[in-house]
Amino acid sequence: MKLINIGYGNMISSARIVTIVSPESAPIKRLVQEAKDDGRAIDATFGRKTRAVIVMDSGHIVLSSLVTDTLAARINENGGSDEDE
Repeated sequence: MKLINIGYGNMISSARIVTIVSPESAPIKRLVQEAKDDGRAIDATFGRKTRAVIVMDSGHIVLSSLVTDTLAARINENGGSDEDE
């Protein structure tokens, strides 16, 4: 299991990530609001602006203050695959 730093010492498993998207579009804003209403949202922004929304395979939504490109680079620098486990 590889953990990815999503900002401020918070880590998530890279194997459980479905997608990383920008929070600017209306459908993503609705997705985040529904997750907050259902208790499936995890806010890891520490009060800062949400710049990336991470959708997990469990249905949880993780909010990060790091931009999507930074998160993608962190996943890719760690290999991104589970072949070496």
